[in-house]
Amino acid sequence: MKDQFYQYIQTLQDQICKGLEDIDGFTKFREDIWERPEGGGGRTRVIENGAVFEKGGVNISAVHGKLPEAMQKMFNVGEADFFACGLSLVIHPKNPMVPTVHANWRYFEMYDDNGNVINSWFGGGQDLTPYYLFEEDAIHFHQTCKTACDKHNPDFYPKYKKQCDAYFWNAHRNEARGVGGLFFDYLKETETMKMEDWFNFVTEVGNSFLEAYLPIVTKRKDLPYSAEQRTWQEIRRGRYVEFNLVHDKGTLFGLKTNGRIESILMSLPPHVQWHYDHHPVSGSEEKKIIKVLEKPINWV
Repeated sequence: MKDQFYQYIQTLQDQICKGLEDIDGFTKFREDIWERPEGGGGRTRVIENGAVFEKGGVNISAVHGKLPEAMQKMFNVGEADFFACGLSLVIHPKNPMVPTVHANWRYFEMYDDNGNVINSWFGGGQDLTPYYLFEEDAIHFHQTCKTACDKHNPDFYPKYKKQCDAYFWNAHRNEARGVGGLFFDYLKETETMKMEDWFNFVTEVGNSFLEAYLPIVTKRKDLPYSAEQRTWQEIRRGRYVEFNLVHDKGTLFGLKTNGRIESILMSLPPHVQWHYDHHPVSGSEEKKIIKVLEKPINWV
């Protein structure tokens, strides 16, 4: 399974990078191959200063070795060997009318002293963070997510949509990070779902990413915007940074387990602002997105 999934994310990285490069039309991803001293490594790809994308990363990694102490505490286990691989991406467009997007798909195995797999699971998801609300974009993104889920189980979309709303919640601000999508973790073998079934589901979601995001980019990338709207985008990006550094388990986990700092922090946008006690004008388009982030919405 680990070989099968690692092969999948390598191919998916190529497909996503090409799709994003084609729509940007100006710049390409820079590739950075790295090795982890404790075992494994990864392939980081970053795009910067493009015509459409100001900064973005589409990273894959496959790491293995002794389970770090922080992971032992997280999983409530003693010393063990592990393998983990996944694809993680964050894309920050230049135009504030185009939403930021995040996604990841990952697989984990743990082994006993004889090298036998004693635990394994999938995780992942994809979510959208707009700066200006176009309801049809949120509906398109969620409908694409739902279509992918429904091919496997009609209960998956409402369940993983709800988990996404709960996870990407900026608790210290009492607001959502964005308009959500899907979030799932610890997808383990059950009587009704074998690991191969979970593989088919997770890869279905992964394959839906470009369909969920690129039509939105195409529709919004050439819309006019003002300096004030760009400032609003950068203020809202500040909330994105706050979530990633305060609440995001993946970021915190990477920082605590000797992860590769450049790959972990590639999710941070290049231009951000924090204004003291900033509030948008009542009735404005800026206020409209804030109202939407106050509680989860059923988009489809």
